[in-house]
Amino acid sequence: MNESAPVLQARALVKVFGQHHALRGLDLAVPRGMIYGLLGPNGAGKSTTLRCVLGLIRPTSGEVRIFGEPLQSKRLELLRRVGCLIEGPTFYPYLSGLDNLRWLGRLAGGASEERVQTCLEWVGLAQRGKDRFKGYSTGMRQRLGLAGAILHDPEFLVLDEPLNGLDPPAIVLVRDLIRRLAKEGKTILISSHVLHEIELICDRVAILREGQTLAEGAVSELLDPQGQRIELHATGEVEAVLAESERVQRFSAEGQGAWDVELQSPDDCAPLARALIEAECEVSALIPRKLSLEDLFAELTGGTAEAGYRTDEEVKS
Repeated sequence: MNESAPVLQARALVKVFGQHHALRGLDLAVPRGMIYGLLGPNGAGKSTTLRCVLGLIRPTSGEVRIFGEPLQSKRLELLRRVGCLIEGPTFYPYLSGLDNLRWLGRLAGGASEERVQTCLEWVGLAQRGKDRFKGYSTGMRQRLGLAGAILHDPEFLVLDEPLNGLDPPAIVLVRDLIRRLAKEGKTILISSHVLHEIELICDRVAILREGQTLAEGAVSELLDPQGQRIELHATGEVEAVLAESERVQRFSAEGQGAWDVELQSPDDCAPLARALIEAECEVSALIPRKLSLEDLFAELTGGTAEAGYRTDEEVKS
């Protein structure tokens, strides 16, 4: 095993369903020990990518490597080191959550009673472990699925919408658990609609659209580009000054007297302020602005609403 290789590497993945191209030459590399977010509008290819990564479907062309080894030739051996939660968990309805985990542990080659109890505690179900699965809420089922995914202590964790159906306290619990697992050296790939949480959790993200990558990189780099973005509050001939300034990359009005301005460099803020004052504009505020993941997603895809994404406030409501 090559320890320096990415835990997951997908090269030139293409997947065609009939006349539909779900993936169009997708490349993806998830470094060891990373929490990696996979984002995109509905139909962008996220679920197809995860299915290819787990060997649930075969790509039309391209290659998937896990731990530096080709998935197709060593699938069973490699997937023993992978945990996953895909498209909602399914368990025996008449068994308790505890007994479902015990059964799953036996299938995975044996999990101690201590490990089963620990996983239930980590997902906040220790007090409900003896209740039947059929009586669990959507959020409880999701958390039991997460417990099942980590039961055999996998090195690589693939989570499809792990926050689906969770209330705010459960979201915080799962967020903290994911961070704890990453600190233990686990590599985690997450697909989620909750952009605010992805921004809080992930080290790196890829944004997909129509089976291709629109943007990829460290969250801190994507949300803090080399140019300086500011919120400008001023009146007068502001638009003329902004349009003529070589220090301004782009700008847009955000309401009466408010402007979103992207400068060429952080050092351009003071000269722009002087230019505005010399043009007899009344400047009341220059506020540094950092993109949120929702802002970036909206810029790249055309908005969160039509993409089916939810903000943190929408999740809480």
